[in-house]
Amino acid sequence: MQIKLEQNDATTVPTHGGTGRSVAAIVAAVHAVPIGEVETVLAPLGLDRAALEPILVYCAEQRCAVDHAACPGCRRLTLSQGVQTFDDFVAGHASIESADGRARLTGTGTARLVVPSLDVLARTWAGEELWFQARRVLRKLRYGIRNTEGKRPDGALTAATPAVILVEPQLADNIGMVARAMANFGLGELRLVAPRDGWPNEKARIAASGATFIIDEAQVYPAFADALADCSYVVATTARQRDLAKPVLTPEQAVAELRRRTLAGERCAILFGRERNGLETSEVANADAIVMAPVDKTFASLNLAQSVLLLAYEWMKQSGQGSLGRVTTYESPIVAGPNTRGYEPANKAELLAFFDHLERELEAKGFFNPPEKRPTVVQNLRSMLTRMEASQQEVRTLRGIVKALVHGKGPARADR
Repeated sequence: MQIKLEQNDATTVPTHGGTGRSVAAIVAAVHAVPIGEVETVLAPLGLDRAALEPILVYCAEQRCAVDHAACPGCRRLTLSQGVQTFDDFVAGHASIESADGRARLTGTGTARLVVPSLDVLARTWAGEELWFQARRVLRKLRYGIRNTEGKRPDGALTAATPAVILVEPQLADNIGMVARAMANFGLGELRLVAPRDGWPNEKARIAASGATFIIDEAQVYPAFADALADCSYVVATTARQRDLAKPVLTPEQAVAELRRRTLAGERCAILFGRERNGLETSEVANADAIVMAPVDKTFASLNLAQSVLLLAYEWMKQSGQGSLGRVTTYESPIVAGPNTRGYEPANKAELLAFFDHLERELEAKGFFNPPEKRPTVVQNLRSMLTRMEASQQEVRTLRGIVKALVHGKGPARADR
């Protein structure tokens, strides 16, 4: 990657060596266009997507901080200068004038600034958080644009699942958030009983945040009995105790029973009540079992989407089909445990060489004082550092840190 550091007044600016453009200018340009049109910005610069990615990574990971650099127009620049408020910004200038000359602010600095208007300046003085823009573009380049067309993703939610039945839901936004929770954890069928704000509802699609296929396929029923008529096993969620002779199940127990019956070919459903007061006891009476989550006894009420998410998460967990986070064309499934990022664990020869390096430099700096405690301190250091189960790359990094602390690096080394 050809990132060069150029001096601009008192600021060091990261610049792409091949184009002469600042990193900020490139990031802002690609962020301003749809991802499908990014080549129209890159082509005049002689760049392609492959060349763009390392530039975005530099910005997204704020590597400029390591280089003690910052781009004009970036929030990092004002932060690095200790400018926290608009008053601080004004005080750092000798004068700030509007373009028409009718408004002027004075400070104690030396720079003079002309702006379109003081109103525009008040909104933009802090700069753009360019690193967030870089992360957003990177995400789109690597993973594509999130599905918002209402189409069910290929291979998603194809297995039989219990229906989620919302009884008289009051807010369309809550229905959308329920759909999102369902899509997160593999539940695919949503039934609505007399939604208060009518159906279909665009607010629900917006709140679904990509799970619009569940919203668009949702079935609406005018009456409670109609929604569960074809189901042979139904569980009802509640936070209130009910004087009913029914099994009371935890989410884990309820999902285990739902899975057993669903796999046997039964149609099953989970009932969720109104946001205001949940299910009526007369409605719970129609269920085969009650589901109650372990909660703080003094604050037991969950919102609608939280309640659905609890059961949906348990469903995915027991199915064994979930992945730890997103899996895309560019990302393979991962498993729980240390993420070595492809680096091999350090072997004992590498660790012992590092220990010798570290202890030799500590000895030279007088760290082992009094000397008779040296064996104990060395044992503790080796035990502590062995516990981290370092990779080969991490051991090389640690050795580089020790070397830099002793001899300096770059300009710091040259000054010695």
